[in-house]
Amino acid sequence: MTPQETIKQAIMADPANQAFTAAGIEPLFAAPETAKILIIGQAPGLKTQAAGLYFKDRSGDRLRDWLGIDEATFYDSGLISVLAMDFYFPGAGKSGDLPPRPDFAPKWHPKLIALMPQIELIILIGTYAQHYYLKQKKSATVTETVRDYQTYLPHYFPLIHPSPRNQIWMAKNPWFEEDVLPHLKSLVATLLKSTES
Repeated sequence: MTPQETIKQAIMADPANQAFTAAGIEPLFAAPETAKILIIGQAPGLKTQAAGLYFKDRSGDRLRDWLGIDEATFYDSGLISVLAMDFYFPGAGKSGDLPPRPDFAPKWHPKLIALMPQIELIILIGTYAQHYYLKQKKSATVTETVRDYQTYLPHYFPLIHPSPRNQIWMAKNPWFEEDVLPHLKSLVATLLKSTES
C-alpha cells in the first residue's frame, strides 16, 4: 500500500467521515508524489462526488482552459495534484453548497503535502482556500486577492472559482482575462516543460 493509499484509508476510517464511508463514498483527492502543481479548491459538488472524479464538469473544463492543459495532463500525468478544503460534499445550503468543514484541511493536508516534495506552485481557488493558506482576515475578498495575485507568487496563485456562474464577475473584471490568466498559463507551461527530458 502506498503512503497516499494509507492516508486515504485513514481518512475513510476517521469517525468524522463514517457516514460517507458507510455510504460507499470515497474521499476525492489526488496526491501523486511527482506533482509539480497543487490545486486547492473548496469541496466536491454533489455531482462530482457521485461521479467519483474531481473537476469532471463544466468548471473543470474551464479550469483546464485557464491552466492551458488537457484532460490527460490534468488527470494522468502525475504532475497535477488536487486537495480540496474538504474531500467530501459538505451538503446543500440555502444559496449553494455548505462550507467545507473547518477542521478537515488542518488534519489531512499536511500529511498529503508532505508526500509531494516537488510541488512548486499552489493554486488557491476561492475564499476558503485563500483565507486558510494566505492567513487572511475574513474581510479579504476574492476579487482583491486575485487582483493582487503577484503579491503571493512564486508559491501561491489565487483564482476565482471556474464555475460558469462567475461569468458575470469576469465580465465586470476584464483584467482577470487580460492579465491574470496569461500569467497563469505561462507559469504552468514553464513548470510542466521543466519536467520534460
